[in-house]
Amino acid sequence: MILIENTCISDDVADKLFVCDLNKCKGACCVEGDLGAPLEEAELPILAEIYEHVKPYLSAEGIKAIEKQGTYIKDWEGDYSTPTIGDRECAYAIYDENKILKCGIEQAYLDGKITWKKPISCHLYPIRITKYDNYHAINYDRWSICSDACSLGEKLGVPVYQFLKEPLIRAYGEQWYAELEKEIKK
Repeated sequence: MILIENTCISDDVADKLFVCDLNKCKGACCVEGDLGAPLEEAELPILAEIYEHVKPYLSAEGIKAIEKQGTYIKDWEGDYSTPTIGDRECAYAIYDENKILKCGIEQAYLDGKITWKKPISCHLYPIRITKYDNYHAINYDRWSICSDACSLGEKLGVPVYQFLKEPLIRAYGEQWYAELEKEIKK
């Protein structure tokens, strides 16, 4: 366990190897599960604000789902997530020419239409963060649909924290990430 400021980081974040292999999994994390992507409360107004800029990137089914359910939903536990199409894929997910699911929000970002990349839970995956009153628990989420990502991570020798450097910095800052690297190298 690594402790930095008000975060408790699982050793798996440092030890496990992982690199997404979209050519093999086809973006299954955008489909599997019982809800859409988890959202932070601060992200809700952002989704409403960017929707019209993201809408041209979405599928007809995604647009229909969002216009019926809203730009986000509140689940049975009071948590927020992205709406889904037929209780399956995220309404913001889009298929590319190779039938790989990608994020319509991120594509709008990459095209310079918006300045917000995507929900932090998506950007950080396979890390999941549980927020408690006094600290955040940062854990590696093992999921069988990511077995190809684990294999590619092993082949390339890339630990989870290095693969997710950009979103970890986005979530906690460069100084925090530098401290994480320092702690892992000890």
